[in-house]
Amino acid sequence: MQVELITIGDEILIGQTIDTNSAWMGKTLNAIGVKVSQITSIKDEREAIVDALQKQKLPMQNLFL
Repeated sequence: MQVELITIGDEILIGQTIDTNSAWMGKTLNAIGVKVSQITSIKDEREAIVDALQKQKLPMQNLFL
């Protein structure tokens, strides 16, 4: 199974916060045999969220926001 992770938050994009959640989730998912195909960080705006969802490269069975 493949998944894509999308992190949402301006604080991640400006370097105010380090995205430890994606690292933890990637490690945890890998341990149970789930492959993370992509991690995307986006602005905390509706348009950015919709755009990121529309740009998925593959039809994902699971998507974590």
